Amino acid sequence: MKLSSTRLAHSLSHLALSKKASDIHLLDVRKLTEMTDYFVICTANADLHGRAIADGLSEEMEKKKIHPLHREGYQQGQWILLDFVDVVVHIFLKEAREFYNLESLWGDARRKVLSHNGRFRVYNGQFKLKKPRKK
Repeated sequence: MKLSSTRLAHSLSHLALSKKASDIHLLDVRKLTEMTDYFVICTANADLHGRAIADGLSEEMEKKKIHPLHREGYQQGQWILLDFVDVVVHIFLKEAREFYNLESLWGDARRKVLSHNGRFRVYNGQFKLKKPRKK
């Protein structure tokens, strides 16, 4: 089954959420590089949790006949990378994520953040809160 890169990125983001990943960001890098279309960046609580997220994503995608082309960092667990070609998933431990700071490195990318309720919010430097209307 062939999914568009956007649908694949959304699907992987929601699967990461279902595996209890936190701080899930979806970066649209299509206008910035030719190597991939999207980055899914998320945080795991521990190396074992990161491997469980990676295994869960791989298993669910394999059910759809979608296999990662490449996998890195699985044994160490600080930063696990799953390369699905059109979408690259980065699963970090908190300290490694802060150190490598991919969101800042790819700061020109359009970004969405997946909230705990499963909805994406557009992020453009800060989330805009609606001001209460004056009566």
